[in-house]
Amino acid sequence: MKYYSITPRSREEIRELAKSFRTKFNLNDTLYIPVVDLLDKCALMYPGFNYEILPDSNFKVNVYATTSMETGHISIRESVYERACQGAGRDRMTIAHEIGHYVIIFLKKSKLTATNTKPKIYRDPEWQAKCFAGELMVNYDLSKDLTIEEIENNCGVSHDAAMFQFDCFHKEVM
Repeated sequence: MKYYSITPRSREEIRELAKSFRTKFNLNDTLYIPVVDLLDKCALMYPGFNYEILPDSNFKVNVYATTSMETGHISIRESVYERACQGAGRDRMTIAHEIGHYVIIFLKKSKLTATNTKPKIYRDPEWQAKCFAGELMVNYDLSKDLTIEEIENNCGVSHDAAMFQFDCFHKEVM
C-alpha cells in the first residue's frame, strides 16, 4: 500500500494555520464557516486552487472527495456537495478536509514523500487535514466554552466532530 509522509506538525501549529486561513477570509468572529462558498473564494484567491463536483459513480465506495497530492486538484462527490449545501455537518467537514490538504501541502509548501510504511500521526497528511478541518470549522477561541450541542448547532458540524473538538479543547486545559 502507498502512503505519504509530510512535514511534521502539531495540533497547535495546525490550529494556527486554520486561524491564518480564517483571517485571510475575514472569518475570525464567525462560528458557522461557509465552507461551500470557500471553494469558490479559494479559487479566486489562490491561482492553483481548483475543484470539481463529479457524479457519485466516479468514486470508489466510501470515498467522498479526494485531493491530488501531486496537483492539489479537489474532486467532490455530487451527493456530498449537495448535502454540504444543505448544511449537513459531515459533508461540510469533508470539504473542509480537502481544503485542508490544499492549504497544508500546497500553500505551506510541505515536503511530501511517498512511502511504503504508515507515517507517524504528526507526519500523516490525512491526520493533518482532519485536524485542519476540525480547527477551521470549530474555532477554539469562539467555541472553547460551548457545550458539545452548542458546537454542533452553532458551527454546523456533526455530533461526532463537535464531541471530538470539545474533547481536544478540554484535554488542553486539564
